[in-house]
Amino acid sequence: MSSEEFERLNEIYRSLYEELKLIPDRAVSSHGEERKRLVRDFDERQGEAEEVLQGMEDELRGAPSSFRNAMSTKLRMYRRDLGKLQRDMKNSAPGLGSSSQPVRGSHHGIYSTENEQSTHLQSQRALLLQGTESLTNASQSIERSQRLAAETDQIGTDIIEELGEQREQLDRTRNRLVNTGENLSRSRKILRAMSRRVMTNKLLLGVIILMELAILGAVVYLKFFRR
Repeated sequence: MSSEEFERLNEIYRSLYEELKLIPDRAVSSHGEERKRLVRDFDERQGEAEEVLQGMEDELRGAPSSFRNAMSTKLRMYRRDLGKLQRDMKNSAPGLGSSSQPVRGSHHGIYSTENEQSTHLQSQRALLLQGTESLTNASQSIERSQRLAAETDQIGTDIIEELGEQREQLDRTRNRLVNTGENLSRSRKILRAMSRRVMTNKLLLGVIILMELAILGAVVYLKFFRR
């Protein structure tokens, strides 16, 4: 079946049914207080079985459509079998409670003498089933929360690792920029030194040219104009 809860309730019902089907035969051969006790036990187990079947019906309403036919068939069979056991039990103890001369119109038969006790026990059983279901739901919710927390922790760890890698990359980039800045500074110094040398060379070349012109002028003056 598609529902784990439906399967769990199915197992509970089968266990109750196995107990119930033995009681009618035992009631036939018993008398007095023993028979009353058997009727009381049957009434209690029958109430528990009804609660379980009601829980199975609740699960049926929320089950996928592909599973509902099989689940519904099983429920109808269980209710039919339970009704048959109830008729067998009535036939097994037909005169139970007749000596007490019940008032006309009141409920009597095999369930009349212990009705209040069985109702109380059924209520307690229903509360127990509800409590068990609530605990199951709470456990599932805690498990989901734990899985979510583990996934969140893993995501956080991955993010921290990624940030660490990015920090290392930034540090390497910064170091490369620092080295590049130092290289640029050295290059500027070299360029400035080369510029000064070029200017010096130009000045020297200008001085040399001026000196040569002066010498040439002196030679021309001495040769052609001085007598």
